Amino acid sequence: MSKTLHDRTLALAGLCQAASLVRQVAHQGSCNEADFETCIRSLFATDAATTLDVYGGEMTDLREGLRVLSTVLAERGRSQDMEIIRYVLNLIQLESQLKRNPDMLDVIGSRIEQARHTASHFGYSHGNLISNLASIYADTISTFRLRIQVSGSPQILQRTENADKVRALLLAGIRSAVLWRQSGGNRLQLIFARKKVINHARELLR
Repeated sequence: MSKTLHDRTLALAGLCQAASLVRQVAHQGSCNEADFETCIRSLFATDAATTLDVYGGEMTDLREGLRVLSTVLAERGRSQDMEIIRYVLNLIQLESQLKRNPDMLDVIGSRIEQARHTASHFGYSHGNLISNLASIYADTISTFRLRIQVSGSPQILQRTENADKVRALLLAGIRSAVLWRQSGGNRLQLIFARKKVINHARELLR
């Protein structure tokens, strides 16, 4: 992957999209299916030619993430915005821990590869696939000391299908965090280069 502002912006938009959808599912019990499939599909795009190809190849596939990136990360005001920002920062921190654990990386990669058959036959939003991906997250990332506390409606989150969607989206968020790091992203850039990324996201939305 190339290490340009464009690539970093797309990868961070993917991360923001996953975080935004986690919030939507946790509070509403649903989210936009096309946006959801974009996140899940990214888990299986291991040999994509470009960063955009990881998310389906069309800028519209990342529209929700670009919107969040250009508004939520710019304003940091409302409580729901802070919730999304917390998820984004936690996912970046978890990915940093994951990269230092090659055995766990191998397990995740192997299990995602095993799930590819289900994805290709039933699609990226099928319940069996989402349950599978959720179990990957629960068996690996969830074992770290830092655990993402998802805010939302207890009644909604108690439903297995919603909990599975949340965990699958968090796994997709980790995937985007990996991509962001591979394209040259780091935590200092969130402080010192945030305006450049936000402005580029706004350009891509036009």
